Amino acid sequence: MHWYIEVLKKYADFSGRARRKEYWLFVLINLAVAFTIGIIDGLAGLADPVSGYGPLGGLYVLAVLIPGIAVGVRRLHDTDRSGWWLLMAVVPFAAIALLIFLASDSQAGTNQHGPSPKAVAA
Repeated sequence: MHWYIEVLKKYADFSGRARRKEYWLFVLINLAVAFTIGIIDGLAGLADPVSGYGPLGGLYVLAVLIPGIAVGVRRLHDTDRSGWWLLMAVVPFAAIALLIFLASDSQAGTNQHGPSPKAVAA
């Protein structure tokens, strides 16, 4: 839960670097929270039958949209790539390359985006 809160604290910080652990734990907890909110919307009868979203789910998606993009950009910075690579998510087969970039190990040492978060954490 610590990593999820840390990403939310850096709400719109697109500079710097994010470790794999920070990114993937945010994604995991984000999915669990979204799933839980979806169940609550469904049980309360608030979910739209066509889209599947209810008001709580919609608000949650809006609340974590910018932090999710920001941590993705910082994760790409950690692999010494521009945050613009995140746009590959909208291209069907290029999204596989993006997934590989997000799962790649950090670039050792300092790069153009700052010092390695692994070195700072150690």
